[in-house]
Amino acid sequence: MRIILAQPRGFCAGVVRAVEIVERALEQHGAPVFVRHEIVHNRRVVEDLRAKGAVFVEELEEVPDGALAIFSAHGVPRAVEAEAALRRLPVIDATCPLVSKVHQEGRRYAQLGRAVVLIGHAGHPEVVGTLGQIPGEVHLVASVAEVAGLPLAADRPAAYVTQTTLSVDDTREVIEALHRRFSDIIGPDTRDICYATQNRQTAVRELAKRVDVLLVVGAANSSNSNRLREIGTEQGVPCYLIPDAAAVQPDWLRGAETIGITAGASAPESLVQEVIARLRDWGPVEVTALPGIVEDVQFKLPPALLESETRAAS
Repeated sequence: MRIILAQPRGFCAGVVRAVEIVERALEQHGAPVFVRHEIVHNRRVVEDLRAKGAVFVEELEEVPDGALAIFSAHGVPRAVEAEAALRRLPVIDATCPLVSKVHQEGRRYAQLGRAVVLIGHAGHPEVVGTLGQIPGEVHLVASVAEVAGLPLAADRPAAYVTQTTLSVDDTREVIEALHRRFSDIIGPDTRDICYATQNRQTAVRELAKRVDVLLVVGAANSSNSNRLREIGTEQGVPCYLIPDAAAVQPDWLRGAETIGITAGASAPESLVQEVIARLRDWGPVEVTALPGIVEDVQFKLPPALLESETRAAS
């Protein structure tokens, strides 16, 4: 059996930063630290951090007075920030810088007096946070069909922003529909969709041309992982989203000579290696990596963590 690994796959810079924030906060402040929502959408990552002393909560009211609170990589509404400030909770914000960029763009468009359209999936933590970061008139759409139903006049000045983990192709279609719907609309290019999302989607399209079965390592509640599975299926390849190696079913691989493996942006490489090990249990395998983009993006840690390290060093 041949195994071909997508390149790139797995952790993006925003996830690396978020996980490091929790780990360094534990080192500097000691356990427990309280993380609002899963820091990223992956059970293994959350369990590893929980074992080190992180406590994951859904609402800020679950954080004890005086305890350190960390906001997840998905971002939070301004109301949550205000609640933390009112309670004088020490806070470290692990919001991905690319998500923060969307917040800034949305606020700028709102300040210009434009109705803001957010392209994204209702209920996703990133979308909930973005909706709560933009003042004024904000509307959420997820598809071309929903654009037609927007309660806005065709000449209403408008603008759009996007959830970072969406499909580039799907977003492009919605943006085109918005331009047809409104005579005065502005917004960022689809290139502003998260670089890691674009790179992983491009790699999966190329990988799907070369394999008989495609395995996507990622959580069921991970938007970008689900989209990787959808892209594989659209390419006509049997494609399965798996949280870990134990989920792989032998029946999926029967008759397959080449297996493709990729991982969502919040899935650690250790999970990919465990999937390979499970396949080895069933017979000899040859592992190669698909040529692709080598990501070297790095995001700075929050000043509060860096300042604490500087004080400790001195």
